[in-house]
This record gives sequence, C-alpha cells and structure tokens, in this order.
Amino acid sequence: MTDPEVDRTPEKDPADWTTGDEPMTGPQESYLHTLAQEAGVEVPADLTKADASRLIDDLQQRTGRGV
Repeated sequence: MTDPEVDRTPEKDPADWTTGDEPMTGPQESYLHTLAQEAGVEVPADLTKADASRLIDDLQQRTGRGV
C-alpha cells in the first residue's frame, strides 16, 4: 500500500542540480518563450538550465499556468 504522505517525485532545487550550469534545453527555451509572450516579458539570452527553471516557475505564476 502506498502512503499518500510520501512524495514519490520530490522536486529538487535547481541550485542543487549537477547540470544546472549547462545551457537551457530546447524544450525549456521553447516553453519560456511561450510563457514570456503571455506575460509580456523578454527572455534573457544564455540562461542556464537552473535559471530557466526558476524563470519558468516565476512566469507560470504570473500567467496562471502554475500548478
């Protein structure tokens, strides 16, 4: 039986990612541009994976797309 109190897919802080300093992925960049267009903001160039993830979280909240 699965304990509903146990989170099976914990979110890891982007600051703790071993690949967080690598350039953002293609899917991150695409989604960021979609969110940025909805939010009326510009996406900074050359974001890292970790920075892109943080910006996605922020823009999801701004646009109402957050979970």
